[in-house]
Amino acid sequence: MSASHRIVQVALPGPFLSPLNYILPAGIENVCAGSRVKVPFRNQTKIGLVMRRCENSEYALEKLRDIQAVMDEVPIFDAGHLAFLEWASQYYHEPIGEVVMAALPKRLREGKTATKQGQEVWALVEGARIEISARAEIQKKLLWTLSGATDSSHPWQGEAVSYSVSSDEVLVRNEQLRAVSSAWRKTLSKWQELGWVNQSQTHCWQAIQLPPRLKHPLNFEQNSVVEEVSDWIVNQRFGSFLLQGVTGSGKTEVYLAMIERAISQGKQALVLVPEIGLTPQMVERFQAYLQVPVATLHSGMSDSERHCAWQVIKDHEVSVLLGTRSAIFAPFKSLGLCILDEEHDLSYKQQDGFRYSARDLLIRRAAMQNVPVVLGSATPSLESLHNVNQGRFTGLYLHKRAGEAQLPKVKVLDIRGESIQEGVSAPLKSAMEEHLNTGNQVLLFLNRRGFAPVLMCHECGWQMSCPSCDANMTYHQGVYGGYLQCHHCDYQAPEPTHCPKCNSSELVKIGQGTERLEEAMKLWFPDKSVLRIDRDSTRLKGSMEKMTNLAKSGQADILLGTQMLAKGHDFPHVTLVGLLEIDQGLFSCDFRATERLAQLITQVSGRAGRSEKNGEVLIQSRHPQNPILTQLITEGYAQVAKTLLQERQLAQLPPFAYQILIRAEANDESLVREFLWAIKAGLELALQPKSQSEKTASSFHVWGPIAAPMLRRQGRFRYQLMLNSPSRKLLHQLLGAIEPAIYKSPLTRKVRWSIDVDPQEML
Repeated sequence: MSASHRIVQVALPGPFLSPLNYILPAGIENVCAGSRVKVPFRNQTKIGLVMRRCENSEYALEKLRDIQAVMDEVPIFDAGHLAFLEWASQYYHEPIGEVVMAALPKRLREGKTATKQGQEVWALVEGARIEISARAEIQKKLLWTLSGATDSSHPWQGEAVSYSVSSDEVLVRNEQLRAVSSAWRKTLSKWQELGWVNQSQTHCWQAIQLPPRLKHPLNFEQNSVVEEVSDWIVNQRFGSFLLQGVTGSGKTEVYLAMIERAISQGKQALVLVPEIGLTPQMVERFQAYLQVPVATLHSGMSDSERHCAWQVIKDHEVSVLLGTRSAIFAPFKSLGLCILDEEHDLSYKQQDGFRYSARDLLIRRAAMQNVPVVLGSATPSLESLHNVNQGRFTGLYLHKRAGEAQLPKVKVLDIRGESIQEGVSAPLKSAMEEHLNTGNQVLLFLNRRGFAPVLMCHECGWQMSCPSCDANMTYHQGVYGGYLQCHHCDYQAPEPTHCPKCNSSELVKIGQGTERLEEAMKLWFPDKSVLRIDRDSTRLKGSMEKMTNLAKSGQADILLGTQMLAKGHDFPHVTLVGLLEIDQGLFSCDFRATERLAQLITQVSGRAGRSEKNGEVLIQSRHPQNPILTQLITEGYAQVAKTLLQERQLAQLPPFAYQILIRAEANDESLVREFLWAIKAGLELALQPKSQSEKTASSFHVWGPIAAPMLRRQGRFRYQLMLNSPSRKLLHQLLGAIEPAIYKSPLTRKVRWSIDVDPQEML
């Protein structure tokens, strides 16, 4: 083989716009595109992915270094998947190595074998007699789980346990034990020494006992939607569909029927959901309907669990993968259908590192693999609605709630001049009493964590702010006393006893948070159980699943929380929803804020009256005559979306224009501005040869550099440059022309910077 044929292009993590060239040394012949290799890089050894072999190199051959080892005999990515990753790199202007690393499980990034590793399991030892004291409740729960019980509760509360292990061995996985206690391993290690349990390895993917079949008949609308897409599934053709269904219309049943068609054709299905907390309840529902195992892939899983799910999908041992945005990169052996639920949700946009949109990547992947993709939402994004209007997407519609359920009655409460107690008006409190007295559940939505957003001195007006961010710190009530936390950098400080400015001891807590609301509800309704669901109360693994199960079962009377409650949950006993402090969404510097508020109100309202009981929604506002709010209540989200689309068109903002946001931050404010001004100058220079055409020049705008909405965060000054144009091609061409110069700039070593294509937040 000639030297020119021994050149291999390898994608490595780092600021490299294209793969790096290496030489295939004698003795290493079988290296294919899509395989991992170990290569020298400077004075280190790195793991990279072979993108292709090539005929020649732009560098002299004697300057190229040899590949040290080939990690995979069989490529882990096929040619189609490599093409998909390269497209993502080019579109998002992200180094190919960073895209490849985002697509690989951590174990494979570290160079570990691609072969599925055995999964650690635990089992009680036959004949062992286990003694547990009455006070060791966590140990009793662990024993209950190890015994094979499916009920999360156990019958030994408050009493000592003497348990004799029978011959029926039950293998229990780590994640099942972790859901009981974060300290499970310490307990089981002690039990292992006592001879009560054994630890062993099994195949990473355990055959599961499927739940009883649960299949609801589809109504006429649902069946029509399924039939519309089924032809594309059977004939394996690409098509983009936007499924618009009112809250509670049974979109999940439609997804399941479509997946069933794909499986019957010997194909696999990829389903993306916005929240990790939604995956357990959806997996159970999917397995009950489809009667096949469902793999999951999300950040809440361990590295070995993620690797296992990744591999069983690649080998087609499992036909359905359900995951969050990172699951978009999983390799499928025979992909036949793509589904993205709650397509409007902001969580599908990666906000750091490789800033991709899982929604947009899913559409591109489906097109490249020639399979249909279905986006579903009760409140579709304006971009998707515009694509329907332009004929790029096919609109599918579910106008009615499933079964006998009716849409809730929605009313705006004018709280101007009203006496507000703990954020709740008298009419809302009265409605809560009425619904609770009839045995129903009440849900209160407040999109603000903590006890109070501001700690202020009553004497001089001093406010506790974060030393590293331009933001106030939020007051929290901890188990061992109050503390303050910055929700932007997570800096914490103990509650001060005196004002550092005037030494006054009269410090007051201003504003409403979910913790304060919880305290008020327990005081007002002492005979009712209160369940708070927010990021603080669901930190432990498995806690979100436990809380949502409590809410669904009706064991909690009053549910309160943040946006986590708005996403896809079905609480059949909730008949009243109250929305607090929503006015801040009406006045924001972000042009998307009104769209997001309309989506949020509609989604939260949709939690009410989802069964045969009638629902009611009360929205507290000091601006009840706001045109968008009024239109949302009287005409619905679809009409609001039409109004907002007209406004966007007049302003030439997305989806009628395309944007790229270049962000930069550093400890030295002047360096950030200098860096962005240099980029702006480069863009203007790149535009000059085309400036003879006034139309071309006027269709491209560079706004900034300007300070980010929060100038200082984590001690760094933040500025941004916005590129805007109705021509996506022009936008990418101009950025691509100056991108090499950006990477070569000496300022890149002093400034942290990023390119965000199709940004969703100004941050």
